Amino acid sequence: MKIRITPPASINAQIMLPASKSISNRALIINALANGTQPLENLSDCDDTQVMLRALQAQPGETIDIIAAGTAMRFLTAYFSVTPGSRIITGTQRMKQRPIGILVDALRELGANIEYVENEGFPPLRIQGTTLTKSHINLSGNISSQYISALLMIAPTLKNGLQITLTGDIISRPYIDLTLQLMKDFGAQASWVNDHELKVEPQPYRSTPYYIEGDWSAASYWLEIVALSKDATITLPSLFRKSYQGDSKMADHFGLLGAGTSYQENGVTIRKPKMVDISQAIHVNLDFTNQPDLAQTFVVTCALQNTTFRFTGLQSLKIKETDRITALIREMRKLGYVLHEAEGSILYWYGERCERSGEAIDTYEDHRMAMAFAPACLVLPDICINDPHVVSKSYPRYWDDLRAAGFTIEEEE
Repeated sequence: MKIRITPPASINAQIMLPASKSISNRALIINALANGTQPLENLSDCDDTQVMLRALQAQPGETIDIIAAGTAMRFLTAYFSVTPGSRIITGTQRMKQRPIGILVDALRELGANIEYVENEGFPPLRIQGTTLTKSHINLSGNISSQYISALLMIAPTLKNGLQITLTGDIISRPYIDLTLQLMKDFGAQASWVNDHELKVEPQPYRSTPYYIEGDWSAASYWLEIVALSKDATITLPSLFRKSYQGDSKMADHFGLLGAGTSYQENGVTIRKPKMVDISQAIHVNLDFTNQPDLAQTFVVTCALQNTTFRFTGLQSLKIKETDRITALIREMRKLGYVLHEAEGSILYWYGERCERSGEAIDTYEDHRMAMAFAPACLVLPDICINDPHVVSKSYPRYWDDLRAAGFTIEEEE
C-alpha cells in the first residue's frame, strides 16, 4: 500500500505526541529489575514498547519474537542474562542481520550464558539466566550506546556492581546520561567517575511511580513541518524544557531553519517568525554523534529549503532498521537531490540536483524514513509514501495527527 499526502494552506494545531520510546523502554527494564509494583504512567503505545511489555511477561522456556525492535533485542539480552530461566530471543530477517556480538561478548565476560542459535555474532540468541560475577569491563566508546545502557541497567543487580571503562571517542553520550538518570530515579547509585569511566554500586532498585514525558524525536517531524511551511503554528503538550532526552537539543538547530520554539510550563509552541526568510541560502554543518535518529529529518528539511549541508557522526546509521545513509541517498535522488557519502559516517549535499523521478518514497521497514519524508509535500507536490504502516514502530498515530493538522492523506494501490 502507498499513500499520497497533500498539505493544507496553513497549519494551526495542537498535537499530543506519543510518550518517549527511549524512556519507556528503559523504565520497563528497570521497573522489572525492581520487581516494581508502582505504576509507570504514560507509557508509549508504539510497537517497540509493546514488544518489550510482551517479552517481560513471557515465561521461561518461551521463544520471544521482538520483530524489528533493536532496542528490545539489546536491553532484553542483558536483562534475561540475569533473570532465572532459559529463553530464545529472535526477530525479523533484518534483525538477524544486525550485529550484537559486542554486547554478547561483554556479557559473557561478566559470566553470562548466551549461545548463538544461527549465525555467530547475530540473533537469534539462547540465553540462560545466571549470576554474573565479574565487576569490571572495558569497551570501545564508539559502539552503540544501547549496548552500554543494557549493561548499566542490570549492574545494580550484580553482586559487586559494575565499572565500565570506555576507550576512544564516545558516541551518543546523551543516551548514556538518560539511562543513568532513570537508574537514579529508581534508587540506583550510578554515575560517571570521569569522562571515560562509569561506576554502578550493587544497590538494588526500588519500585517507584513514574511519569514518562513526551517524545522529542517525534517532535522533530513537527519542527520539520514548521520549517518547511509558509504559515504554521503547532503546540506540543507534554514536552519538558529540561528534558532527559538528548534529542531535545535539536530545537536550537531547527531555529536556524526557521522553526522557532517557545516553552510553556508543560509543552512547547513551534512557529515560523514573520522575519525568517528561508529562501536566503545558508550552509549547515552538524555533528549527529549524539542525536543520530534526527539525521533523516534534517537531511530532508535542509535539502528542500535549498540549504546545503555536511552532516557528520552518522556511523551508527549503517546498522539501524535499514542502512539509513544508503536509503537517504537513494530516496533523495527520487526527489531530485544528489547526496554523497564519505567515510561511512558523513553525508553531504552541496546543491547538486537531478531530475525528479516521480516515484514513491520507499520506507525500508524504517519508521523514520516515512515520517521524515512525509513533510516534503509542503514543498514538492504529489509526495507518495510506500508502506506507511511502518510508523507504528515509534509513532502509531502519526498519520492521524497529520490529518488533524489539516493534511489530506489518500490511500492508493
